[in-house]
Amino acid sequence: MNTAEFESAIARIPGWILALAILGAATAGIWCGIACAGGFLVGALAAYLNFRIIERAVNRIARLAQAGSAKSGRRTGMVLFIRFGICVLAAFVILRFSGFNLAAAFCGFFVCPAAVILEIIYELFRYGHS
Repeated sequence: MNTAEFESAIARIPGWILALAILGAATAGIWCGIACAGGFLVGALAAYLNFRIIERAVNRIARLAQAGSAKSGRRTGMVLFIRFGICVLAAFVILRFSGFNLAAAFCGFFVCPAAVILEIIYELFRYGHS
């Protein structure tokens, strides 16, 4: 897989996340009610934000490695840790005080790994690998 194909695969993952979030929230809403649907959507949103944070970190590390920069990554790591902490805290506050279902939110957080698995399956069928 060359770089352009890899970048297009990474670009498709947010679409998979969106599709899974909509399907999962609809399913949770039908079976368990609006609190579960809302919880699933909050979890899916957290998964999307986590994906974007990780993607940006990896791209920054790759750029620094290509440039051969001796610039310290300590500041970058600390900023990433703080951002992730803020996201986790915000999700906790939203879930704790909103009445959304915590178990459904936890399930919604798994849309990102599920989206990556769907992308792998898509690539296998697209290129006809066995």
